[in-house]
Amino acid sequence: MQQHSARASHEPAIGRTVQSYIDERPSWPDGTPVPVTPMTSMQWRIWGLAAAGKFFEGLVVFMTGVAMPLIANEFNLDAIEHGFVGAASLAGILVGALLLGGLADQFGRKLMFIVEMVLFIIFLMLLSVAPSYVWLVVFLFGIGLALGCDYPTAHLIISESIPTSARGRLVLGAFAFQAVGALVGTGVGYVVLTFDPDVTAWRWMYAAAIIPAMVVLAGRFFVTESAPWLFARGRKHEAERETARLLQRKPTYPKKVVLSAPHKVEAGASGWTALFDRRNRRATILASVPWFLQDLSTYGIGIFTPTILAATLGHDSGNARNVAEIIQNDVGAAEGAAMIDVLLIVGILFAVALADRVGRVPLQILGFIGCAAGLLIASFSAYYDGAMGTALIFIGFMMFNFMTNLGPNAQTYLLAGEVFPTAIRGKGAGFAAAFAKIGAVLTAFGFPILLASIGQQALLYGLVVMSLLGAAFTWWFRIETTGVSLDEVGAHGHHAAKAPLPDSAIAEL
Repeated sequence: MQQHSARASHEPAIGRTVQSYIDERPSWPDGTPVPVTPMTSMQWRIWGLAAAGKFFEGLVVFMTGVAMPLIANEFNLDAIEHGFVGAASLAGILVGALLLGGLADQFGRKLMFIVEMVLFIIFLMLLSVAPSYVWLVVFLFGIGLALGCDYPTAHLIISESIPTSARGRLVLGAFAFQAVGALVGTGVGYVVLTFDPDVTAWRWMYAAAIIPAMVVLAGRFFVTESAPWLFARGRKHEAERETARLLQRKPTYPKKVVLSAPHKVEAGASGWTALFDRRNRRATILASVPWFLQDLSTYGIGIFTPTILAATLGHDSGNARNVAEIIQNDVGAAEGAAMIDVLLIVGILFAVALADRVGRVPLQILGFIGCAAGLLIASFSAYYDGAMGTALIFIGFMMFNFMTNLGPNAQTYLLAGEVFPTAIRGKGAGFAAAFAKIGAVLTAFGFPILLASIGQQALLYGLVVMSLLGAAFTWWFRIETTGVSLDEVGAHGHHAAKAPLPDSAIAEL
């Protein structure tokens, strides 16, 4: 049977939008459409290179949890310095997402896609030879700058290049590699400590990512620029050329790309103030506040899981008598953290499967409630000794990791890159990521201090409240983007009404 495009008989006399070309499905000779829009090799290449950026984020941020006891020993860190080390890369992500990510609206998605990886490699090299505590913090901050830029840029370069029907699962599929990176980062820490049981082994942990990052950098030079961004900047001919490159296939179709603006385009400001005007304020709140509340828990639990497990298992590195004991305790904690991190991957796989069926908002609300339940279970460990207490910590953290990646950790990232018009999509997604990382920085800096002062149980109770607030804010400011073309996002504001939840979401849940 031979397929042909529904439009293959003739090219339209008037232009179409980039998204309409991307969303076009071939059909059988009797006119029956193929159920999915086929992806080209260039679209898959863009997706893979963006997924690699999320992998490196998970690798570096979560590997810090394994490296932390060694770093603390080598540089004799006190509680405040320990907090600065934990917060440095997250502070960098905050600044990078806001300043560098926003530059994607001015200089293009592709350029920033390349620049962020160059910065990542440079600071990774410097970190592996950091001579002092101060330089360590500076280099971790630099790595964070690169990872922060990746938050909006990777999302945009995927979402502006792929079919609307697959946007949710493909963006989240790339985001899933953050969880893979978290597991691999913990695994790398374990392997390095096994083969090099030395207090300086943390340097090899970070250095292990340098060569893979160079391979990814090389690949990013050969992707297409975002055609919607080019068109929004008035560069119509370049947008048509890049659309043709993006959709290059054999046999060649479309044979000619003729672009026009979406119907009913609503003019609006493109500067930072546009995020807070009547048209976009609701989107800014939805994208930013729940993500902030989610990061309070996710990064605190993620970074300090090995520390909490070591204490729970009776192997607190702070009470270790020598370096060998520190390393032995760290290896044991890394094994436990790896078991828990597996649930991050399981959670994101469920998110990939359900995001385009159930909807972003229902999954985010359900996930926040599930996170609160998991943290509450973990907090009950304070009432039990021995195996029961340990089991509650493991069960609670595993439930938390599953629910956060099913819901808020995945959906906040997805929504932030979807709810803004093309002209300010980089700024909007960057601002949301930066605002969220304020929560991550506060947690990373304050977690060890609060852990020592108010205790594990009170800290977990506080995070339960934050998760429930996240569910409430998601409901109050909900905008459902499932199945909505990015052209429609650009043509309509979100100030008029709360978006209803899709019927499929109610049926699924």
